[in-house]
Formats: sequence, structure tokens, C-alpha cells
Amino acid sequence: MNKIQLLFFLVINLTFSQEDRKQILVKYISSEISIDGELDESDWSLAKTASDFYEHFPNNGAPSKYKNEIKVMNDDQFLYVGIKVNANTSDLKISSLKRDFSAGNSDNITMIFDTFNDATNAFVFGSNHIGVQREMLLFNGGNELSDWDMTWDKKWLCESKQYEKYYITEWKIPLSAFKYTEGETRWRVGSYQRDTKNNAWNSWHKVPTNQEFFNLAFMGDMIFEKPLGKSKSKKSIIPYVNNLSFKDYENSIKGKSLNFGGDVKLAVDNSLTLDLTLNPDFSQVEVDQQVTNLTRYEVTLPEKRQFFIENSDLFSSFGNSKDANPFFSRRIGIGRDINGNSIENKIDFGVRLSGKLNNNFRIGLLNMQTQEDIQNEIAATNNSIVALQHKVFNRSNINFIFINKQSTKNYDFSENGKDYNRLIGLDYNLASKDNKWNGKYYIHKSFNEEHKNKDISLGLNTSFNTKNISFRLSGLYVGDNFNSELGYIKRTGIIKTNPNFKYKFWPENKKIQTHSLEVTPVFIWRPELNNELSDRFLIARWGANQNDSSSMGAVVKNRFTHLYRDFDPTRTNGVPLPVGSEYNFTNFEAYYSSPYSEDFSYTVTPSFGEFFNGKIKSIDLRLSYRIQPRFNSSLQISYDKINLPSPYPNANILLVAPRIDYTFTKNLYWATLVQYSSQRENLSLNSRLQWRFAPLSDLFLVYSDNYFTEDRYDSLFIPRIKSRSINLKLTYWIDI
Repeated sequence: MNKIQLLFFLVINLTFSQEDRKQILVKYISSEISIDGELDESDWSLAKTASDFYEHFPNNGAPSKYKNEIKVMNDDQFLYVGIKVNANTSDLKISSLKRDFSAGNSDNITMIFDTFNDATNAFVFGSNHIGVQREMLLFNGGNELSDWDMTWDKKWLCESKQYEKYYITEWKIPLSAFKYTEGETRWRVGSYQRDTKNNAWNSWHKVPTNQEFFNLAFMGDMIFEKPLGKSKSKKSIIPYVNNLSFKDYENSIKGKSLNFGGDVKLAVDNSLTLDLTLNPDFSQVEVDQQVTNLTRYEVTLPEKRQFFIENSDLFSSFGNSKDANPFFSRRIGIGRDINGNSIENKIDFGVRLSGKLNNNFRIGLLNMQTQEDIQNEIAATNNSIVALQHKVFNRSNINFIFINKQSTKNYDFSENGKDYNRLIGLDYNLASKDNKWNGKYYIHKSFNEEHKNKDISLGLNTSFNTKNISFRLSGLYVGDNFNSELGYIKRTGIIKTNPNFKYKFWPENKKIQTHSLEVTPVFIWRPELNNELSDRFLIARWGANQNDSSSMGAVVKNRFTHLYRDFDPTRTNGVPLPVGSEYNFTNFEAYYSSPYSEDFSYTVTPSFGEFFNGKIKSIDLRLSYRIQPRFNSSLQISYDKINLPSPYPNANILLVAPRIDYTFTKNLYWATLVQYSSQRENLSLNSRLQWRFAPLSDLFLVYSDNYFTEDRYDSLFIPRIKSRSINLKLTYWIDI
């Protein structure tokens, strides 16, 4: 082979071995575009078309059954997107008229914009065939279904127009809605589409079947015809006024209040945002869903307050989320009264600076000041967090966190050594280019006046994921005196290992797409007690995903537990199991989830077996039903029948939670949630009417009731009212 032939061979080989990256060419325009869902301006005809979607599920890699066409243009202020989806519009489904609808049970198309080309964070916009909008933030590389911020809101225009065999959706997004580097000519971009008729998820770029279709490792490029300029700095003021009327029947207290406050958003530059909040009020936030707790540990509930959620991954993704998370934002605004009960602790103000200093360096600064509550012996506290993230290699990053919680003055009721709590930590997050390897490695140290040693937490987690095999090697150590008062620390003084191995089968079967066998051994030791074994879990799991999107599985759990304090496993204030006792017990569980895109869907999870020194039978049932496009309902029923030997308690624990959502129009929504928990002896009702009278501006009417249910007559509970409130809240978004 001569030199010319060799060179030709190497060039051809290199060309075909390179990653097949698709492109969308963005045409620069200077004329005005009318957002009407028609794409009839002459500029649209000159814009390049991106097409050729692939099925991700169920037939991975096959051409999608619906042919989608995307065109993108921009001027100096806006990004314009025109999308044509070829589908019989009579077959399309709608889950709700409400903004930020669920994508799984509604036909829609969505675009992902990785504006810093880091394959770690992205802006997400989408719509359906009737023009209902959704926008989100995607973080942590899009590795999991939980890596979304659904509360993120931006002002942008969308119109859709339906035809018999296709529909067109047209977007106008301010460039100020994105964060990016001035002069940029390329963004990484992806798109996915939900096709409910064929029960398919389609993606513009090919994504391996063992990866999520929105994973940021698998995207194309969006090439701008003209380099992007500096976006016009946005300043937004969002004031609110809230009129509250309440009555506490238990303490015979009633009253009315009129509160004012608001938020300010300032774009420092193209990639940094300064958020201010004064006297924040969260009365319009959805109530927490009650859960039955049969464990020895505190239950964590998701954050729903918008101020804490935007860019929350910068602050909340440190450490181990299940065992040693150094920052858990729900700690701010919550205090413990003199009886040890969790109550609201009013926030005076908050400041957050977050965003990117350059393509590789993210910064997050958060400061919140809470009020004193002398009656309940709660100190005024300043809470500060500094979080830094620097990209290394292709998709990995190094993170630094500093947390300081400190009383702003001295109080007679303060305990010595409890005036401040601090933490410093370093995390390394591993993500390979093809996302086969992922990992987290961290070390954190806490500081306070009371303890000066055994205050370290460290952990490691390395996982490998291919089509057939996945495994995880993981463990952590939490010192006896490690303490982050703004975090969630499940327990201290432990060494824990929890490796996992999973093998996936891909049968040539018309019903089952894949099924898997999984083994997870978990061991927890107490190093301060001569490495005594505290807990052991041996978990074996079989699971199957079917081509109709239903799933099923079975789980066997064998558990050993040593109690280090008295514990009533029913949590009904019965005779507790004694400290020092040990238990070895086995439990069996099965589950089935029906196809989630159907108008009626359900999940049923029965379980039975041993429970400490007794027996347990449980069932969890979740039902949902919708009448398109306005009515959605759901019902959760959880029942646990626990039988322990005398003198320990028996219990029949019931949790019932029906919910109804009705969307009158795209701007008027009503939601009602009723919850009854026999474990908490509480019945609650929360009903919320929301009118979006202007872009991102709302009028809320919220009615809440709480009842005691411990009183009984002829074996039936008679609810006795505990408290009642009604809120009328107005928020208005003003851009200046």
C-alpha cells in the first residue's frame, strides 16, 4: 500500500469512526416574525430543516413513525422555533390545559438547549398541539428522571395550529431567558417527542437504549449563522399581597393579616442572575403529601418553594442524598418549638447569586435570614451557603461547599455550643463522555463549639452501565459528631456499604421489552462500638418493562436490625421494642403499573412477611383517571396491618389521599387534595384556585382545613376541627 493509499484509508476510517453529530443551522434574521402557528413568513422558507427522529422506546434506533421537522432562527433579541409534527391530530392526547403538564401521558414535542456545551446543565422548552407550554431546567447531565426543575418559569410565546394530518407549533423565546457566553456560535441541542398513539418516545439524536432519552451526553449541535451578542439585561420585580384569615380551634385563636413582599430578579450578565426575596410568603405552594412512616428515621419531603428550587442542583447535590446530604433547603423556614414540634419559622429576606462565570465555572451564593420566635425559643438565624462547581475533563466536575448557620444575637434559652454550625466540603462528580461510567466521591467536615473530633463524612460511589450489565460500588462513613443543621443526616456514627449488581435481558418478545435481575447487599456497622453490625439488608429484585409502557416486578428483602434505642415500629405511641434487642425478618413485595398514557392507569404494590418480632401485610394502590383535556383525578390508598406479640401494639394504619385537578382554560386552574392519615390522626383538605391573568402573574384563592380524628364513636372516627384558613394572594411579574 503506497503512502497516498494509506493516507486515503486513514482519512476514510477517521471520518466513519467519528461520532455522528447532527446539526441544526440557525438562520439570522432582521424582519419581524408573527407567532401564529403558521410559519408563513418568507424567512421560514429559507431556514434549514432538521428532521429524521429515531424511536428510543419501544424500538430503539428505528425511524420514528411520526415525521417531525424543526427550523430555528434568531434575531438580536429572540430565538424563533418552528416545528411541524406529522400526525393525525384526532389521535393526539392532552393531559391538561395547565402549563408545565406531564409529558408522559400527553402528546408533545420538547427541545433541550445546552448553551454552555458542558453536557451537564440545559434549558428545556416544549409545547403540544394546542399550544400549552412547558419549560424546565435539566441538571446533573440528565442521568435520572429526578434531574428536572419543573418550577422554573420564563416569559415566552407559543402558538400551535392543527391541520388534519399534522400540526405546527411556533415559539418565540427571549435570548435573555438563556444563559450563554457572548460571541457564542454553537449550542448543543436535543429534541424529544412523545407519541401516545404508538406508545413511543422519539428523539432527534440516537440514544442507547440503556440511557435516558434526555441524557445530555447524546445531543447534536445548533450552529448560529451570526455570533450571539450580549443579551439585554432583564430586571424583573414580582411583588405580592396576601390577605389571610385563619382560626386555630385548638388554642381558640383567630385573626386576619395583610402581608406584602416580593422577589427581584436581576440579570448581572449573560450568565449570572441575582435573586432577592423580601418577606417571602409560600401560601400558594402545594401542600406536602402525607406518608406512612414505619422506619426509625425522619421522612424527607421534596422542596416546592420556587425561590429555593431554581439552580437548586448547585446547592443540594452534595454528599449522599439518602444518608448525609449537607444542605436540605427545607430546613430553612422551619424551627422546633419548646415541645420539639416542627413549626414555621418566618423568613425575613433572602439573596441568591447563581450562574456561570465562564463555560467551566459555576457559582452559587445563598443567604437567608429567619426571624426570632421568643415564645417558642427559636433564635433569629442567618443561613449562608457558598457553592462552587468547576468542570473537568469531558462531563465531570469538582464542587466545593461552605455552609454557615449562626444565631444573629445571644439568647438566654440558647444552649452552649449551639450558637453556630458550619460545614466545609469537597465533591467530585464523575461522568464519562458516553455516560457508561458515573460516580461521586466526597469528604465533608462540620464545625461547632461542642465537638472537635469525629466530625467527618466521606463517601464514594462508582457505577457502570451498559445494555446488559450495570453495577455500583458504594459506601460511606459518617462520624459520631458530624452535624449539618441545614442538611439531612439520617444517622451518625456509621460505616455503610451498599453495592449493587444488575443484569438486563432483552428478549425478542412482542410484550416484554426488557427484564432484569438485581441484587443489593447493604451492611451498616458502628465503628464506635467495635464495628458492631447495626443493620443488614439483602435485597433481590426482578423487574420487567413491557412494550406498552407497563411494568411489573417482585422483591425479596431479608433484614437484620439492632435497636440502639426504644422504638415503636407502628409509630402509634404503643409499648416500644426495647433498646438492645435484635431482629431478623424477611418481607416479600410485588408491583404492577399499567400503561401510564391511558386515561385510566394504576399501580398496585402488595407486600407481606415478617416485621421485627411480628407480621405485616400491606397494600399500596394508586389510581388516576382523566377526561381530556380538563379533568384529572388520582387516589392513593395505603394500608398496613401490623401484628406484634403482646405487650407490643397491633395497628391498622390507613392513608387515603384523593386529588382532583380541573383546568377551565389555559389560565384558570383548580386543584383539591384531601388527605387522611390514621397514623397521624389527621384529616386535611386543601383547595386552590389559580388564575394566571397575565404572563407569570397569578391570583390565588387557597382554602385549608385540618381535623383531629382520634375521637371515635361505634368504631367510626368523628373528625374534630383543628384549624381553618383562607388566603387570597396576588402576584404580579413586572419586567423593567
